[in-house]
Amino acid sequence: MDDNILSLMLFGSLILGGFGALGFIWGLKTGQFDDEKKFSHGLLFDDEEELRDAARRDKRKDDKAEEKKDDDKK
Repeated sequence: MDDNILSLMLFGSLILGGFGALGFIWGLKTGQFDDEKKFSHGLLFDDEEELRDAARRDKRKDDKAEEKKDDDKK
């Protein structure tokens, strides 16, 4: 009986570990961990509102750069 429980626990832990590994790989492939500015902005800005404003400015800057890149292609 102990062998059955041990094999069931081993199988269950392998399945859960596999789900965890698949979730991690999915996160890497979809760019879930690609926020390289988050920690530097967290150090620079004390208030959440200031951090949101900085994120908006960065987004606008990135959008303008992308538009310029698209215009250059035409």
